[in-house]
Amino acid sequence: MSEFDKKDVPEERIGLIDLMRTIKVVPLVTLHSPEEAVPLARALASGGVPIAEVTFRSAAALDGMRAIHDQVPEVTLVAGTVHTVDQARQAVEAGCKGVVSPAFSDAVVDWCMGSRIPVLPGTATPSDIEKAYDLGLRFTKFFPAEAYGGVKTLKALSGPFAEMSFLPTGGVGFGNAREYIDLPNVFAVGGSFPVPSKAQRQGDWKAVADACAQARQLVQG
Repeated sequence: MSEFDKKDVPEERIGLIDLMRTIKVVPLVTLHSPEEAVPLARALASGGVPIAEVTFRSAAALDGMRAIHDQVPEVTLVAGTVHTVDQARQAVEAGCKGVVSPAFSDAVVDWCMGSRIPVLPGTATPSDIEKAYDLGLRFTKFFPAEAYGGVKTLKALSGPFAEMSFLPTGGVGFGNAREYIDLPNVFAVGGSFPVPSKAQRQGDWKAVADACAQARQLVQG
């Protein structure tokens, strides 16, 4: 990250972005139960991907976040699919270091920025991105990536939004992650591909660790 990129960006945000830029892949995790949170997080760390975007797509989210924070501190927690300020607040209290939303929520972004919590709001169109830019944000989520043109769209956005950098998710997997990460305006990729659903359902944590290692190797090139 250049010094220009860091201008006026809180240190907390720089730290999380730098971590994502280093790992280059952010696993999207939807927990089926709180009990699977700790072994799953340990599998992520074992596979060289010590970060998890735990989504609010299940009732197990908050309990799982707390368990990971308490028992697997080497894994950095990020809250995903955040729609409300209450969810953002609860996630931070549970140990999350950042917030990711599927769309641009003014309330969530305002609360996060006011609380100095790193936030990656979902953007998909130039108007979304302009809104983020006007607030001083230079890093956002690009979602749903494939549905909104994927690599081709991100290339087109690099001209008018040269200062913006994106975390594409939605349709990103082993087959195209490398194409995304090679773009200069992509700082990391996100998705569920480092946590295969079958392996998660079966509690096959070695398979999850192996998939994480494969994903990390792929994006590192």
